[in-house]
Amino acid sequence: MTVFGGRPTLLGHRGLGRDTVQGLVENTVESILAAARSGLRWVEFDVRRTADDALVVGHYPTLGDAQFLVDLTLAQARELGAVTLSEVLDGLPDDIGVNLDLKSAMEDALRPRTATTAALLAPVARAERGRRPVLVSSFDPAALLVVEEVAPGIPRSLLTWIGFPLRKAIPAAAHLGVDAVAAHWSSFGPNPADTAPTFRSARYAVGLAHEAGLEVVAWCPQVAEARELLAAGVDAVVVDDVPATLAALQDVAD
Repeated sequence: MTVFGGRPTLLGHRGLGRDTVQGLVENTVESILAAARSGLRWVEFDVRRTADDALVVGHYPTLGDAQFLVDLTLAQARELGAVTLSEVLDGLPDDIGVNLDLKSAMEDALRPRTATTAALLAPVARAERGRRPVLVSSFDPAALLVVEEVAPGIPRSLLTWIGFPLRKAIPAAAHLGVDAVAAHWSSFGPNPADTAPTFRSARYAVGLAHEAGLEVVAWCPQVAEARELLAAGVDAVVVDDVPATLAALQDVAD
């Protein structure tokens, strides 16, 4: 079974797009629902935990005047504008896929595996999979292992950072046993972080990943780069401006 159904797929980054798009702020119910109403089959957003183990949606580890979520109760986080994961999921139509970007907290290092952010999210993802496609992504490889331990069979994706070499990301994802590798668009060619003298083509890298049983996601390309990467065979792109990208790529992805 494929994650994205065998079709080139666009995902809204943090909802309708990063930061503010069409007046809607990222990682809010309004932005995420707007992405679903735009015609996308999938949306992507970030998940973190509070001090009392509630799961909330948000990219940064802090709220308000640099107050760390892991130091706040849910009630305190709500006062600063936090929205819960359950509110977002309950608002989404059942057929909209969700890519849950699992953000481990530094403080998870002091917790047993069964009490980490990953362990809290895993049963939610398992329950949600009964009504929609689900993918759990993370830059934290150990978190992806914990998700599998707590909720076996949940599709998972290894995220890699800006410019991180595909020659390392693809084998890492394959041998972690995850379902996809999600690389920044710059990783598909020469970039300031990777000064290797020669690169395999994007088409070669994507084809090799597919042979290894992985789907390939590119995150945050501009429209031109997204078109090139889709032509090279990537399965999905996570985009920063859904309306603009949909208008430009409606002939090649949905």
